[in-house]
Amino acid sequence: MDGHNDLHQSHEIFVHIRIIVGMILGISIARLVSGVTRFLQHPGKERINLHHVGWAIFLFVAIIHFWWFEFALSRIERWTFESYFLIICYAVVFVMLAAMVFPDNMGEHDGLKEYFWNRRKVFYVLLLIMFSVDILDTLLKGANYYKQIYGWYYPVRQSLLIGGTIGALLSASQRYHVAFVAFALAFQIIWVVSLFGVLGPA
Repeated sequence: MDGHNDLHQSHEIFVHIRIIVGMILGISIARLVSGVTRFLQHPGKERINLHHVGWAIFLFVAIIHFWWFEFALSRIERWTFESYFLIICYAVVFVMLAAMVFPDNMGEHDGLKEYFWNRRKVFYVLLLIMFSVDILDTLLKGANYYKQIYGWYYPVRQSLLIGGTIGALLSASQRYHVAFVAFALAFQIIWVVSLFGVLGPA
């Protein structure tokens, strides 16, 4: 009976955390959608830049996917504040990234393209944090989940994305940045399509 009560309590905690995370992610989605509508509202004012728009699309897919695969947190039988804090921080990083892509105020910068290029290092530091926290989040779900779902593909993916982000921090080549966002977006889409077709336990 105690085991049943513990399982019920764990589920209630998971639902509680999911609601909070959903609220935080909603801010990110709203920021991205609002930002994209600028191009529709004022098509002549802002020029579409592949580098900038590429990261906006990447973030949109990543946020949707994050909310999808966090269902696996229902596997956790015992929640700690550290685990709760980690998940909240993960969601908050998405808010910060979305704000970097579509800022409230561009200050002295002339347009989104110039703003994003000049502030790209802050964006990539946040992206590096996101990829790193994702590793902790994955380990949080347990070894069995990791073996069933990820296998060898996950460490290769994370290593390439983290390496590419470090390269973006060090590179001033616009070609590199466009190539990297195209690579990251392709990787993200493949990741979503190949591993997470059905919501629920593996």
